[in-house]
Order: sequence, then C-alpha cells, then structure tokens
Amino acid sequence: MITIKTTGSSTSDNVRQIQQQIGGVITERWGEYTLTLNNENATGNIRFVPFEWGVTLLEYDITFHDEVIFESNYAEYNPIRFYYCLEGNCGHRFGNQSKNEFKQLEQFQSVIIANTDDTPSLGYFTKGLKLSINVILITRRKFLKKRLNGVQELNKQLYNVFMDTDHERRFAFFGSYNLKLANKISALRKVRNKNGMIRIMQIEGLVYEILAMHIAQHERENKNSLPATSLLRRELKIIRDLANKIAKNVAKDYTLEQLSRESGLSQAKLQEGFKLLYTRTVTEYIRHVRLEAARDYLSNSDMNISQVVYSIGFSSRSYFSKIFKNKFGISPSEFQAHVKRPLTFEAI
Repeated sequence: MITIKTTGSSTSDNVRQIQQQIGGVITERWGEYTLTLNNENATGNIRFVPFEWGVTLLEYDITFHDEVIFESNYAEYNPIRFYYCLEGNCGHRFGNQSKNEFKQLEQFQSVIIANTDDTPSLGYFTKGLKLSINVILITRRKFLKKRLNGVQELNKQLYNVFMDTDHERRFAFFGSYNLKLANKISALRKVRNKNGMIRIMQIEGLVYEILAMHIAQHERENKNSLPATSLLRRELKIIRDLANKIAKNVAKDYTLEQLSRESGLSQAKLQEGFKLLYTRTVTEYIRHVRLEAARDYLSNSDMNISQVVYSIGFSSRSYFSKIFKNKFGISPSEFQAHVKRPLTFEAI
C-alpha cells in the first residue's frame, strides 16, 4: 500500500508533492500543467489548470499499481472540492471519522466536500482500477473577492459553505448520478484547440458550466425535486452509450424497435431514459443530432445541401429545410451563404 501525503498551499504544490512521492514528470503549456506517470507506482496523468478567479481544474486519468491512500491536509488554502467520477470509483472519509464512516464516490456521481483546517481528507484508490476523476477546487476568499459570483442566490447550505472563509465547518454532499455532467466533462476532455489562449478560454468556459451543474444538482436535491425514474444506473449508462453511438453515426436508419433490441432495454425504458438525460424522445434526439451534424457540414465542408441531406440520413430536401429553419431560425441555403461569405477588411 502507498500513502501519499500532501500539505501544499495550492493545487500546484500538492501535485509537486505527489510527484516527489511517486515519481513522474511535470510539463507546462499555456498555464496547463500535467504530471505524467509510467512507472511501478502508476500509469497515466494528473492535469491541473489554475484560473485567476480562485478556481482550479484538477483531473485524474490514471491507474495505480498498488492500493493508494491520499492523505491531504488543506489547512493552507482549504478549497471547496466538486468531484465527478467519469470512470472507476474511489472512497473518502475525513481524518476524524472512523473507518466505517467511509463513503464511496461512484461512477457518474456528483460530490461536494469541504474540510475544517484541522481535518485532513483521506482518499482511497483501488489497485489496477482505471480512474477518470474531474475535480473543481474553489479557494473561497479569492473566489468571493474576484468574481461576480452570485453566492447570495444559493440555498442556505451551499451559501454557508461558500461564506465559511475561515473553514470552521465540515461539509459533505454525495449526490445521485448525473449523466449530463458526464457529457459536459467528456466535452472538456476533448478540447483539442492547439492555440494556447483559445484552448484555455474554452476550458475555462466548460469549467464554469460544470461548476454550475454541480450547484444546480445540489439545489434540486436539497429541494427534493429530482426527476423520478425507475431506471438503474447501469441502464442509464447503456442509454448514454447508445446516444453517443447515434451521434457518431447520424446517417444510419434508426428505429425504436432496433435500438431496443440492441440495448436490451424496453422501448418504454429507452423513452424514459432519453427524456431524463436529453429532455427529448428518442426520435427527437435523433433529429437533433442530425441537424447539429448538418450545421457543421454546412459550416466546415464543401458539400452542397443535397449532399448534406444524404449524409445525415434524410431523403427529403424540403423536409430537411423546414426542420432546419425551425431549429436555427434560418434556411440551410441562407446559412450556407452566410458562413461561406468571403471576409473583407477595411484599412484604418
């Protein structure tokens, strides 16, 4: 078993302390730092991106080769931590809790944790289990000072957590599963822009959205207003994977009956799951991703409208034009003419 202890005054300090204890190499590009490991302790990477408004993105994409306990003492800056587990699972307890008070952070679960200054956090990681964990850390004093944050609009529980700048109260919220967060975090991990400034701005925007989704979930659960569902977490994962498959191959001729057979879920469960995760029926979701693909083709390719219609699985150009205009407020031909219009510049 490996015990990793961190006592830094920032995420940067803590990652460097991790490096000192289990090895790896830290690289930096445009304010984005990555600790890469490929040794007897772990394979994968730990990435972090600090922002000026008191928030840091921290991501684990790693497999440990032994049981690991992280003992983190956050006394120096003690952030609020918003966790989401995209793959795998891990455990947590506060240092002054007994072992039977240990809680599991499950896949697709939203968790919010804040410590007192005198209480370390203990994180438990399983040997050989691939982990993809997204963490957003908020340093309260800096966040409240630098950002138009609107914390006064939060429910009483979260408001007290944000305003506890002296870290006098402990807080832990283990929410229900949230696959919409999985989609947003997956988009964050797929940011590919090589331009450093644009890339960091895209990441920052997605971090703000993810943070808002964590807070919104706590608001809903605090009011007991989560949508009721009979679906199991395993079934929701099947539906998410199916939706991703549809989005990657929009031209295929899908039917509800065929999707039901493929997924092993009843048609009623498919409809319930799509409405819960995407606020659309299966048919509406298929139409939505086809139109999104059509917009991208019109923007980024040399295909004419008839070719686009064929490429997204429609047979009627007139029907396509009608629903495209209903969704985007402009006809496909007008949209294509606008995005393909040559740029002009005036000398100043």
